This record gives sequence, C-alpha cells and structure tokens, in this order.
Amino acid sequence: MTTSILSPKILLTQNDPAGADKIRVALAATGSGSFDVEWVRQLSQGLARLSKGGIDAVLLELSLPDSHGIETFDKLFSAAPGVPILVLDNGNEALAKEAVGHGAQDYLLAGHLDSYSLPRALRNAIERKAVEDALYVEKERAVVTLNSIGDAVLCTDISGNITYLNLVAETMTGWCREEAIGKPLAEVFRIIDGTTRKTARDPMELAVEQNRTVGLTVNCALIRRDGFESAIEDSAAPIHDRAGRVIGAVIVFHDVSAARAMSVQMTHSAQHDPVTNLPNRLLLTDRITQAIAWSRRQNRPIAVIFLDLDHFKYINDSLGHAVGDKLLQSVSRRLLANVRGSDTVSRLGG
Repeated sequence: MTTSILSPKILLTQNDPAGADKIRVALAATGSGSFDVEWVRQLSQGLARLSKGGIDAVLLELSLPDSHGIETFDKLFSAAPGVPILVLDNGNEALAKEAVGHGAQDYLLAGHLDSYSLPRALRNAIERKAVEDALYVEKERAVVTLNSIGDAVLCTDISGNITYLNLVAETMTGWCREEAIGKPLAEVFRIIDGTTRKTARDPMELAVEQNRTVGLTVNCALIRRDGFESAIEDSAAPIHDRAGRVIGAVIVFHDVSAARAMSVQMTHSAQHDPVTNLPNRLLLTDRITQAIAWSRRQNRPIAVIFLDLDHFKYINDSLGHAVGDKLLQSVSRRLLANVRGSDTVSRLGG
C-alpha cells in the first residue's frame, strides 16, 4: 500500500488553489521525512491517479467541480478502499462526519491544517491503516489454518454464546457460521452421554469455572442439527485477554464414531467365538466368576453344564469345515432358544 513511510505520497483532491497551497506549505514545513504531495482539482483526475497506484493517503474535499457531497467520497472510496482518506471539513462538519461513517479514516477542521496537526493526522491515518492491514492478514491466516485442520473448532464468549465455528464444526453441528454466531452454545453444540442418553455437562462452563483445559464427557455424542448422532472426543479450554481474564472458551472436537465402533467390534471379537458368535472361553471365565460371586452373596446355587457333539470330527473330515460350521451354528441357535436371557451359552473351541 505504501511506497515509503519516510516520504509518504499524498493525493490532494481540492478545487481551491489557495487552500491547496496552504496544505502543501504545511506539509513541506515538516522538514526531514516530508510528504510528497500531488494535487488534482477534480474527482475524475483523482480517480485516474489512484488507478495508477502508489498513493499512501488522500486528502479529499467533498465539493468538487465534477462531484458534490457524500457521493464524492463514496466514488473515491470504491475506487481505492485500501487507501486511507481524510476529509477536509471546509465548513460542513456534518457532511464530514457522514463520510467517516462511510469509511473515511477521519476529517480535518479548517483550523487544524497547520504544520503540526496536518502531518500528524496523515501519519496516524497511514499507520492505522497499516496496522489494520496487518491484523487482517493475521486474521485471514488464522482462519485458513483453522479451516485446514481436521478437527472442529468452536469458540464462545464469556456468556456462552457462539462467536466462531470453523468449516469442520459447521459440518459436524449442521450450523453455518452466520446462523450460529450469537446463539447459546447448548443450541448449536448439543451433546449427550452416549450411555445414559442424558444431556452432557457444558464443557465451556466447566473450562471457565476451573480456568483450565478440560476433557469432554466420556462416551460423549454430538446431536447434529438434523438429528444425526456422532461420537466425539476432545477438549475445551478457556480464552484469556491480555490481562489474563477469562473472556470465553474454545472447544476442539473430532468424530470418533468409526474408531469407537472398531473398538467395540474388537472387544466383541476378543470375547466371542468367530463361528457361532457365542461367548468364548475368556468371556465364559468372567461370567462364571461373576456367577460364583453372586451365588455366595445370595447363598443360592448355580449350574454349569458341559455338552459335547459326538463324532463332530467325522463331519468335518467327510463333509468339510463349512458344513461343520453350519452344524455348530444350528446347535447354538437351538441352545439359545431354550435358555433364559440371563443364562450364558458358550463355545469352547478346540
């Protein structure tokens, strides 16, 4: 945007030659690091000069031969929104204030165009714009980074209202950022205990209360806006201002539905016979241990019955293992159909 902070190039757009001379004299009197001033008398000339680039700031009179009023500012601002514009008051302060409302950096009263106030106002405007641009770049970099990661990120203010969602959070919650901002966290981020089905405790509230990073409820499930449910994991942490005060919270989470389903499947496979899907020796041992403990507490007997299929090896050898497996499955179904739901039917492979 700027050509040189030491010698900024200023576009003076003013119709009055005497006023323009006064401004150039005031800027020339600053000594070292003075301003390079280009003067034009019409808006069309100013627009043409801005199109070539290299202008650090604009001093603009709103009443020009080819344009008048707030439209003068609007046209110039539309042509170069990245260049700070200071409006010359010239007796109509209300119009100058309106221009500030439309995007002007500031306005200058006729009595403040001296060699001290004018250069200072210009340098402040140029530096302020440079800071705004730097902040914008940092914000865009942060947004791009947050939208590139695989985790969902959601932020709230201290009152628990949504202030930010990244793209992954939008997908997982079913809320777009524009709709979600300002809404209570519980409305957008609906989480329940996957086991009890009860509403899980607000992680933002917990993080703010304890002023530290906290994990989400174990077996936590997120209910998307359309009712779809997904298992999630991760954490919430407080957000602090420069003074160290808690001003909100950030929640980072990701979908673990596949991982959790695989864990359940692996646990099931480790405890069940692959052919009959009956509890295997490992799970049977655990069930018998629990049954013995229950029997002792209740002072009641338990029964354990072992069954063997005679000549089963002959079936495998003569008809093949596929037929043998079907036989085992058929026997398993018959046994299950003749016991209570609290009983255990197991296959001890061997």
